[in-house]
Amino acid sequence: MRRPADQGDEVTAAASPRPSPRPAAMLWWALGLLAVFVAMGIAIAPDPSAPFTQPLDDAWRAVVGVGPDSGAYTWFVPMFFQQLGELPGVIVTVVVLPLALVAVGRWRSALFFVSVTAFGPGLLSQAMKNLVDRPRPAADPTLGLFGPLFSVDHGSFPSGHSISAAALAVSVAALIPPSRTLARRVWWVIGALLMVGMVWQRTLVNAHWLSDTLTGLLTGVAAALLMWWAFWPLLHRDHVRPLPFLRASSDGARTSAPSAAPEPTLSTKRKATP
Repeated sequence: MRRPADQGDEVTAAASPRPSPRPAAMLWWALGLLAVFVAMGIAIAPDPSAPFTQPLDDAWRAVVGVGPDSGAYTWFVPMFFQQLGELPGVIVTVVVLPLALVAVGRWRSALFFVSVTAFGPGLLSQAMKNLVDRPRPAADPTLGLFGPLFSVDHGSFPSGHSISAAALAVSVAALIPPSRTLARRVWWVIGALLMVGMVWQRTLVNAHWLSDTLTGLLTGVAAALLMWWAFWPLLHRDHVRPLPFLRASSDGARTSAPSAAPEPTLSTKRKATP
């Protein structure tokens, strides 16, 4: 004989809507953005020191970049973006968030999140950095320009910080159930601010050229969209599954609800008759 809880779980699973087919537009957008990423790498690789984007990159750097004596890059907001793409941000996105998802029964979402991080900020970023090896902005005292204000590795193209910010923005949106329309809209605004802010911060501290950051955003979005498309059915299963603490509260409400009084039977009616 099955327990009532098992029967309830089966009813819930049977009643949950089936996932819609994987959206073809999502796949095509992901592949298209990846094609732009590859095309940019091919265009920059022949002359990494002076690619076709250099005039625009120089103009942007002259306006946005600051020097080590400026306090514009040491206050909370730029430091937040700096740490988001370094060890503190990696710990949050690779360890804390996936473990939190597993703790609430969302292991599929956790696997999706880790896959996005490994594919975008990991594989795509490092592979292109090593293939192109574009020089970072260098100090030029005659023009009043400065080099990176934080320690950086080799390879300016693409911006790993920008890839991480864009991947994070899209990945979190994928974890929000489609029924939570307002929550998704609010997060898209936050995600857009994360991406724009990362472009500003990476060029503010002379760590990257503008084209590095913009290409990084496209790459991060592409990686997250491709993984979202691949994990579509698994993410749906997490979307329709109630969280443990919400399930416990609803079960408690059902058990504490007063039961209706039984209707009097014919025998009780006769006993009550004088």
